[in-house]
Amino acid sequence: MSTMFGALNRFISRLDSESPSQSSRNASPYGFQVLRNKNLDISVEPWYDFIIGINGRQVDNPDPNLFATEVRNCAGSHVSLVLWNAKGQRTRTLALPVPTPSPTLGITLQWSPLSVSEDVWHVLDVIPNSPADQAGLLPYGDYIVGTPEGNVHGESGLGELVEDYLNRSLRLFVYNHEYAVTRLVTLTPSRAWGGSGALGCVLGFGALHRLPVPMTEPIAGPGETLFETARFSNDEHRPPSAQLRSQSPSIYPPSSSVTQSSDLIIPASMASPSPLPSQSTAGLPAGPPRGVKKPRATPASNMSFDEYFREGEQKSKEEDFAPTTKNSAPPPPPPKSAKDPPPTKSPPEQSAEIPSEEGDEERQASPVEVEPQNDTANG
Repeated sequence: MSTMFGALNRFISRLDSESPSQSSRNASPYGFQVLRNKNLDISVEPWYDFIIGINGRQVDNPDPNLFATEVRNCAGSHVSLVLWNAKGQRTRTLALPVPTPSPTLGITLQWSPLSVSEDVWHVLDVIPNSPADQAGLLPYGDYIVGTPEGNVHGESGLGELVEDYLNRSLRLFVYNHEYAVTRLVTLTPSRAWGGSGALGCVLGFGALHRLPVPMTEPIAGPGETLFETARFSNDEHRPPSAQLRSQSPSIYPPSSSVTQSSDLIIPASMASPSPLPSQSTAGLPAGPPRGVKKPRATPASNMSFDEYFREGEQKSKEEDFAPTTKNSAPPPPPPKSAKDPPPTKSPPEQSAEIPSEEGDEERQASPVEVEPQNDTANG
């Protein structure tokens, strides 16, 4: 089972690692990653938030001067930022005020691909008395998101880093999903702790182990949109689907006589096909008339379901107990045939009992044979 999930994760990782040139310009996988936030009044999370749009336009240029110029042009007003968060891969819009004296936001940015947030290792199990257990890693709730020792990329990136830091202190950034906090964990990888592996924990990597949505956010109800796509003014213009339907030839006639309502779903009025050309039937015999189908009884609109079922139950009872005229009398016996011989009468058997003498002997009955009498006299 683990081999199958590993192959699935490697396949999805291979699909995700395709070059950005193969993707469309509207789905650009790059943005400005927030590295540091000095302004506590701005609800921006370092490392997890990426700025992918500003003032209704998509950020598609890695030049930081153009971004800073756009922010300074909004001095004394508000700047609208579109943020993509790695927790749950969601998009949100944030309006931030830009002060006039120093038109800056107080955040440090870095142009990076959104795929850097996919280099996450999910802690699935922690073996007791292992280096991971002594460092305080928690199973299922902890995610290793990075390290201050350098950049770690790919599924084998963390393993290579651990091999380089055997028997040395290694610092890791660990995000906990249950408490929504990121902490710095220090551990010492070793192969002499008495178990398998240098960390003593089971890690998961890939699409099945991405950062989930924080538990503090409300759960999406039925019918709500789980994944949103940000749209910008510099995106390629696409006509709405309603306009495309109006431009394409329709096979349905316009239903102008039907009153549209937002509470009702009115089906389209289908155009009946034109009748076939009638063929000449002169000289052909007329066929037998077709039987007329009996109309099916339908419940009245003002009749409830209970009354409708009760009426059907009553009709069923009447049909079950009503006398039927067909085959009411039993069938007559078959007629006697002349070839059948008359039934023979068997002579009665006679028996006589012989009384036993008085005493302790048991009473026994002995049959007496009697010769049968012949109906015909001797000649």
